[in-house]
Order: sequence, then C-alpha cells, then structure tokens
Amino acid sequence: MRTGEPLPALGDVLAALDTGLWHWDTAAGLVTVDAVAARLLGLPAEQVTLTEAQIRSRLHPVDWNEITGVVQLAVAEGTLAEVRVRIMDDQKRVVRVVRSRSKPSFDRARKAYVLTGSLQEVTEPTPGTPAGRSAVTGDWRRSREAFLLDAGRALAEARSTQDVLRVAANLSMPGFSPDGFAVFGVEGDHLTIIGHHGHEPGSERPFTSMSLNTAYPAAEVVRTGRAVYLSSPEQYKARYPLTWPLAQRFGRQSWAYLPLTLSGRTMGAWLATFAHPVAFTPDERSVLTTVARMLAQALSRAGTAESQRALSEDLQRTMLPNLGPDIPGMSVAARYVPTGGGLQVGGDWYDVIPLPGGRFALAIGDVQGHDVRAAGLMGQLRIALRAYASEGHRPDAVLSRASRFLHGIDEADPAELRFATCLYVEVDPVSGVLEAARAGHPEPVIRMADGTVLARPTAGGLPLGIDPDADYPTTRLVLEPGETMLICTDGLIETGGHDLETGWRRLRGILEEHKGSQEELADALVQAVHGPSSHHTTGPLADRREDDIAMMLLSREGEGCGCGAGSDTVEPPVRRTALTVAQAEPERVSVARRQLRELLHDWSSPDQVDSAVLLLSEMLTNVLVHTDTDALLLAEVTGGGDGRRMRVEVTDAGDDLPHMRRPGELASSGRGLVLIELLAHTWGVDPRGRGKSIWFELYEKDGAGPR
Repeated sequence: MRTGEPLPALGDVLAALDTGLWHWDTAAGLVTVDAVAARLLGLPAEQVTLTEAQIRSRLHPVDWNEITGVVQLAVAEGTLAEVRVRIMDDQKRVVRVVRSRSKPSFDRARKAYVLTGSLQEVTEPTPGTPAGRSAVTGDWRRSREAFLLDAGRALAEARSTQDVLRVAANLSMPGFSPDGFAVFGVEGDHLTIIGHHGHEPGSERPFTSMSLNTAYPAAEVVRTGRAVYLSSPEQYKARYPLTWPLAQRFGRQSWAYLPLTLSGRTMGAWLATFAHPVAFTPDERSVLTTVARMLAQALSRAGTAESQRALSEDLQRTMLPNLGPDIPGMSVAARYVPTGGGLQVGGDWYDVIPLPGGRFALAIGDVQGHDVRAAGLMGQLRIALRAYASEGHRPDAVLSRASRFLHGIDEADPAELRFATCLYVEVDPVSGVLEAARAGHPEPVIRMADGTVLARPTAGGLPLGIDPDADYPTTRLVLEPGETMLICTDGLIETGGHDLETGWRRLRGILEEHKGSQEELADALVQAVHGPSSHHTTGPLADRREDDIAMMLLSREGEGCGCGAGSDTVEPPVRRTALTVAQAEPERVSVARRQLRELLHDWSSPDQVDSAVLLLSEMLTNVLVHTDTDALLLAEVTGGGDGRRMRVEVTDAGDDLPHMRRPGELASSGRGLVLIELLAHTWGVDPRGRGKSIWFELYEKDGAGPR
C-alpha cells in the first residue's frame, strides 16, 4: 500500500488476518457471528445469528462455564475478557482452539451482559488430541485468586448456618461452577443433611440418617477424611454400584465429595455436583479443597454463634419478667438489648413488681461485668428486690436490704467482688405520685405532654454491695397526665463512645421529636443507639466498648403520652417541675437553675429566661442564708402559643416575711426583692400558716397575664 492511500475497510483487514467478529446479548440469548467466526466454529462461512444453545454445542462444556466467570471478572475490573476456547466436533474431539477477546458491559436495566469481540485460531493444544481438561484460559490463575478472596470474605461475614448455605449456593467458581451442592453433617454414626441447593425439595430423604458404614461417597469421606472425585457416571457406577441408583436420578455428570475438616476432625462432607463432565485437574481440586476448608470454618462459627445466641436468649428470657397485666391509667413499655459480643448475656435487668393497694414498683439495674456470673447475680438480686418489696418495705428500705444482700454474696467469694447500680420507683397509678430511691444509677427523665424533656434530680446513695449500711434517701415526684418517664441503664446513654452529657443530648432529641406511640418511642430510642444513624453520631470518647441496654417507659394516660388514651377536651399544656433544696445541699441551687432553663427551653425571650434564673437563684439563696429551713421550688408554664405565663414559687417554713429595703451602695444583701420588682411582671409574698411562699410571674407576651 502506497503512502497517502486510504486505509482498507475494517472487514477486509480482519478477513486478511483470519479474524472473525461476534456479538452476544445475554438478555436476548442470541449470538451473531460473521463469516470468518462462523467458519472457526465449524459452521458454513456466512454471517448468521445463533442461539446460546447452538453456540454451546460447538464448545467444550468446561470452557463455556469458564467464559461466564471471565466475563463477570472483566466487568467487575473494567478490563478486557480474554479466553481460549476448544471447538469440538461430533466425536468430542478438539478440532481447533480459538482465542476470543471482548470488552463486556453490563446493562443494569435489562440485567444482561452485552459483548462484542474478535475470534482467532491458535495452535495450542494440537487439534485431534483427546478432549481432556487443561488450563486453556490465560486468566485462570487470576480468576481463581479473585474467586477465593470473594468466597472467603462472603463466608466470613455469614452469621448463621442459613447464611453460609446461601453463600455456598451463589459461589461461581472459575471454569467449573457446580449446579448443585449438599452439605452433610454427622450425628452419632449416621449422616444428616444440613442443607442442599439445586435439587428438588424432599430429594434428601434417602440420605437422611444414612449409616456411616454405607457404601456411599459422603459416608466414605467422613470415615476416612479423604476427598472422592468422580468424573463420569461410569466411574461412579463402577466404584459405588449399590448407591449409584440414588445419584442416577439427579442426572449429573461429575461429582466431588470433600471432607469438612476443622482442627483435624471431620465434621461432615460437602458434595458439589456438575451437569457437565469435569476431569478434576490439580488446579480444580485445589480450588475445591480450599472452598471446603472455608466452608467448614464458616459452618463451625455459625453453629457456635447460634448455640450461644440460643443459650443467651433462653437465659435472658428466663431472668427477665413479663410486664404483667394492664395498669389502669398507666402503661409500661420495656426493652432489653444484649451487647453484640460474647454470650450476649449480662447484668442489666428490669422488673415490674405488683404491690398491695393497686400500687406497683419499677426496678431497673446493672450488675458490674458482662459474663455469666453477672447474669447469675442479676437473677439473685432481682428476686431479692421482689421479696423485700413484697414485704411492704419503702423504697429506701428495699435498696438498703438489697445492698446488704449483695454485700453478703461478695463476702462469700472475695475474689469476685461485684457491685450493682439500681433505681427503684414505687408508683401510685391513681395520683401519679412516684417515690424513687437510687443507688448509683442514672436519674429518671420525664417527657412532658408538650415534648419538653427534664432530667429529674433524685437523691441517691452508693451502688449496691459496696457498703452494707448505706442509706438511700427517697425522692417524691409526680407524673402528670400525658407525661412519660424514662429509666434506663447506662448502656442506652454511653454506647457509641458517648459520656453522660453527650449521650443524653442524643436521646433528648429522640424524646422531644417523637410523635408516635409508646412502643414506637421505645424502638426509636434503641434504634438511635444501635441503628444505622448511631454510626454518624459517635461520641467523643476513644473507648467505644458496647454495653447491655435495659430501659423502661412509664406513661400516664393523657394528651401527648402516646399510650392511646386522651381526653375529649384539649386543654393548654402545663409544664411543671418541683425540687427541694435542703440546708445541707446548697449545691442543688445550680440544679434548680438548670431545671428552670430546661423548663423554658423554647421560651421566645432569652432575656426573660436569664431574668427568671437570676430571680430563682436570689430566692433560694435567701432561704438558705436567712432561715434554717429547706426550700421547695415549684415552677410551671401555662397557656399556649405566645401567650404563655411562667410562675416560679419558692416556699419555706420560716416565719419572718421579707420586706422591701433600700440597700446602700456597700450593702451585701437586701437586693432580692428590688430585683424581683424590676424584672418580674408581677410578684408576691403569701403567708402559709407555718412558713411563707415567695413567687413571681413573667409573661411571654405583654398583656398575657391577668391585669
């Protein structure tokens, strides 16, 4: 060809190079070949469109399966698919070997592969040789390694026996994928069927409870620990004539029985069946043996995990109580979520204890540790709490006796000293009065009818079991209609690297924004800690060890509780909080300030919130400094929209009434009432017979209060 002349047509170039073209659409199941490609396939030299079955009949069956594996790998890696294929004649002899190169693509809409490639004849192996299996694919080693990596990862992630069987059913081995499999186990001196794929349901019956002494390949594999490879029906019939009829009805052409060996012990056998003849070359046997080893390890892990899961579920189900009958005017929801590690059993528990007079008690606690001993102590401690409560003891006495009980157990076994946190709440469902005693446990949280969330400070003592003479003071709370109380173990708060502060912040958002039922709220709280969203809201701590979770929700019927009950008339929501500040506890003034800020979390004027907190601090400090009595705080928000009103009232038992003074510039006191006069919309001092009450009101909108 002279310089400057146009290039010849592509078809002429390919014809000169004796290279054919072909196009394959797996969705349509059709393959189009040009004249050269048709001749190389042993067909008349003309362009023709063939079905996959017609093409497959011209190729060695092993090579056809190998094409599928290479194509999938090329699509995954974005590379060319290159494969050598043996063209067969009617006598099953190799007439030629051709090399195909293509760039496959995957159509996601039709879920099909589309390929256009070339076909050339190569000289190896020599035509006319027997059609024995040889590694004709240049990409065989890379395909095998990629397959084993994928199979190992998938089997390692399987969590149950069914997951392992599902992974095994989807294995696509490079060049010789089985079209069926069965996994045999051993019970005593008999075979069992763990699972199978590619066979009709019920076809496993003849193999169930088959004696290990039977002349059957799987039984021989279990007895000897050596694999059995059968490349043809004739070989199977000659070696196992007695059990050949059992295999004959499935219509397979080759079989591989491999031992499932773990720690030198054969735990079963894996059968891989093929619909086409397989010679089981050393490469193929190596792949099958590796898969069998991974399968044995995966089945062993899954079996151990299932046994531990069943044990922990039965143990926890035995130790955790039912919530009991319905409670008039109230509803209870509870959740227990074991940690993901170990036996999935630990020391967290909850209980609902019926008491005389229609009352009941809620108990929730956490024994130190996460093991069988913690679970055993948890069961003993729960029973002890029930016994003390049933005897009629008050909450403080119940926890004192429980602490002495646990301390006695620890003294009997000093090497295994344990303590436990606990929150015990006695409930009067008629009045909504709660009497709580706390032993080193997180405080209860109240969700008000309008969604406002307040942590209720409760007096507490040491965890149970540390000091047999420890005291546990009782705190009285009131659950108003429409309110819900949350009590939980620290696992709900701190899981995911959170501390108490950030953990409560995470839960507060769920409590405030939830609009569904009480059961849905319980699920939402667990999901916030263990669900996908929790992976994006990790805490600041580096130590992210998981912990058990126990939680209970107690709702009093009313508008906003989510327990399915409400009144026909809708009244403006009322927020209320009460707190006692004792003379010996001046640090609770800061707790009172925090409570008031939480109560006014959505108040429209931040300046008014600051003013209210300042005035409250002045009132409480005045009681502690100028009297020898305790102070009782009662704060509430009433009304709706922007016409709300806050009222803050502090009551004490002192007889001296405060009066307005004109403090000098250097005076250290006397400014409290002056500040109230300046900052409050209205205020007053009310005698209470024995003691007095000082109060003030602020209105969110001018004119919202009484004139």
